[in-house]
Amino acid sequence: MFQLPGFSELSLTTSLGKMVYYTADGAPWLLEGGSSETLPTLVFLHGFGGGSSAYEWSQVYPAFASEYRILAPDLIGWGRSDHLTRNYQIDDYLTTIAEFLENTCDGTTTVIASSLTAAFTIRVAIARPELFKSLILTTPAGLSDFGENYTRSFFAQLVSTPIIDRFIYDFGVANELGIRSFLEQRQFARPERVYPEIVQAYLESAKQPNAEYSALSFVRGDLCFDLSQYIEQLTIPTAIIWGQKSQFTGPDIGRRLAEMNPTAIKAFEVIEEVGLTPQLELPAVTIGLIRRFLNEELASN
Repeated sequence: MFQLPGFSELSLTTSLGKMVYYTADGAPWLLEGGSSETLPTLVFLHGFGGGSSAYEWSQVYPAFASEYRILAPDLIGWGRSDHLTRNYQIDDYLTTIAEFLENTCDGTTTVIASSLTAAFTIRVAIARPELFKSLILTTPAGLSDFGENYTRSFFAQLVSTPIIDRFIYDFGVANELGIRSFLEQRQFARPERVYPEIVQAYLESAKQPNAEYSALSFVRGDLCFDLSQYIEQLTIPTAIIWGQKSQFTGPDIGRRLAEMNPTAIKAFEVIEEVGLTPQLELPAVTIGLIRRFLNEELASN
């Protein structure tokens, strides 16, 4: 996998297997003999899709590495973490996200998360508020929000067919053409922003042994839920960033969710000309918004 200068790969054993994560432990982020252990922690959680991994945040988290202790895991079933030969369920991620925070963070922590994982993180924050200081989320959606049933979509039904599902993964996802096509046509608002390193990072993750199990669980809809049934229970201070051209769930869904809990959701920002992953498409803008939210949070404490 792609590894940035000054970052090391560590791992944590969860109830479902090994979770790999990346953290800054050397130059240019830390002074000689210095340690990040005394710094406040920022946790970056990637979203789901063929070839997803912590790489999704790799253009963003180095900007904070000299001020914060950075933790960026590959979730179970993705990247270099363990890949189970099973159909993944929502509880698998609710459990392992909580376990990761319990075992790597002291006290409450700011978590920055993306898309469906961001929606999972909201549920973890509702169940375990003592783990969280604040949330900064990009496009948090359960993909079956406000009564929509993603599992009834044509593609979800198609991928639910045995044999066809593996064919789609092998020829539509786990190859360079399939990944580039998806990124350019569905994930990014502007295809010229998809450069070769992004494609290769997704491809390397997608070709890990048994990587198809988590990806197909996601595409079938096994991990989808209606976030609107939970959002009002959130008490952790939250800021939301939404790509204006996100094809899967547009900003209108985000606004409806935010309006359901104005007490917890302190900010809702839409970035123009951006799709599902502003952290990859316009990382500098995403960094600027995250820094603004963090500064506002510090100023209010």
